Amino acid sequence: MAPVLHIIAVEKERLPRQERRLADFVLDSPAEIVHMGIKELAEQCEVSPATVTRFCKNFDCKGYPDFKVKLAAEMAHAEKTSRSGQTKYQDIVAGKPLADIVEAIESNHLTSIQDTTSLLDLGQLERAVDVLCRSKRVDLYGVATSSIVAQDFYQKLIRIGKNCTAFADSHMQVTSASTLGPGDAAIAISYSGETLETIDALSVAKNAGAFAISITSYRSSALAALSDIALYSSSLEEGMRRGDMASRIAQLHIIDILFMGMASRDFSTYVPRLEQSYLNVKNYRKSRGGLD
Repeated sequence: MAPVLHIIAVEKERLPRQERRLADFVLDSPAEIVHMGIKELAEQCEVSPATVTRFCKNFDCKGYPDFKVKLAAEMAHAEKTSRSGQTKYQDIVAGKPLADIVEAIESNHLTSIQDTTSLLDLGQLERAVDVLCRSKRVDLYGVATSSIVAQDFYQKLIRIGKNCTAFADSHMQVTSASTLGPGDAAIAISYSGETLETIDALSVAKNAGAFAISITSYRSSALAALSDIALYSSSLEEGMRRGDMASRIAQLHIIDILFMGMASRDFSTYVPRLEQSYLNVKNYRKSRGGLD
């Protein structure tokens, strides 16, 4: 189940004005909501009870009571996490001791993985794994940091004998997408979900008949809307100075889950290939006298 406060924080600016007032109140005072009736909350935010109900349904809740239950569960989890000493994302600051930087990066990465795990839809993951296992060919699209993630998945898939491509050049991505067809799959990776080059490549792939999968942050986006399956990573990494560190880790987390799911699903086919590729590389290094 995706965390309620997480989704509200991401989607707040897209809400109508009255619902945005509700969002601000919920984010500022979540503990109060748990003990408030729908009329009391409506009066506090100067909206109608019907607006409150509509607001709750926007975030996959059946109504206000269901919203409060989910919110209470999320707050209990957050309190437990806080007691364990875990912190939220930390930004780069001038003159910070290296020991504090090590601790901050560890915290950022752990938090991005935990946030992403809470956003994952197991049903969609199962479908994605099934599609990837059955696909004759897999194209991987991404630019900048997302291209690095695509390359990581490429080296995993190529080791198990899956026919795939992961061009860094956006023109080559479109060219490759043009040669796909039914029975193939394309995975597009973009944290924002609005990267034009990635959208273009996935559009061409889908028009050619390929199955479209996207990995984006949790928000409405052109790339997610275009996809047959949309997978979401954590999207609460604020600030411009982190160099996409936590978001990259979040995307890699999804990639690793997909890869392990494929290997587990078709164990007898993929694992022997994985082992053989490992042995071949190992023996090659020995014959060349290389160390790794």
